[in-house]
Amino acid sequence: NRTFYELCLAAGVTVYSLIACGAQFLAGYLFAQIWGKKCSTVDRWVIVWLFYDAIVHVTLEGPFVYMSLVGTVAASDSPVAELWKEYGKADERWLHSDPTIVSIELLTVTLDGFLALVPIWNDVWTTNLLVCFRHFVQITLCVCELYGGWMTFCPDWLVGSPSLNTSNWLYLWVYLMFFNGIWVVVPGLLLWQSWGALRRSHQFQKDNPQKKK
Repeated sequence: NRTFYELCLAAGVTVYSLIACGAQFLAGYLFAQIWGKKCSTVDRWVIVWLFYDAIVHVTLEGPFVYMSLVGTVAASDSPVAELWKEYGKADERWLHSDPTIVSIELLTVTLDGFLALVPIWNDVWTTNLLVCFRHFVQITLCVCELYGGWMTFCPDWLVGSPSLNTSNWLYLWVYLMFFNGIWVVVPGLLLWQSWGALRRSHQFQKDNPQKKK
């Protein structure tokens, strides 16, 4: 009975964690429908991602940084700590205030969370005058996200991945591959979008040297 209870409890935490992540994405989607009414379909989906990115950094990673600075996730009993304890089953470094992880997340929360909101403002209110600035910020954000992902895993890979639990399909394919992979795929796509936008802007200025917008 105890084993059955523990399995049910673990399954409940897993479901709670996945629902919380889904709710963050839903919030980003709803915000984008309000703020991105005048945008193209592509840019509206970009805004969905930017809102989702900012929400994750502030509401999920922000509390992680706080818990890690004043103690550890493993020792905390807050509702957000339960989410990180669940993820810690796949990567135990997040449970015990690993210096590399906390250092990356400090920068992610303070810088990336802010950078994610700047292109949203430009997408909603901008004219062509600010398109280059929007994509400069978007490129900076994407590079930060990609570098953060690399530095999260590379140090552990170099020593044989002792902190990663890949024995369970949920931990490997959902927690490690999917939830980290989207922060590789989406920034990569946004970098491609920004490259195309800046190339078109440069060509426009070249073809219309007397026009500033």
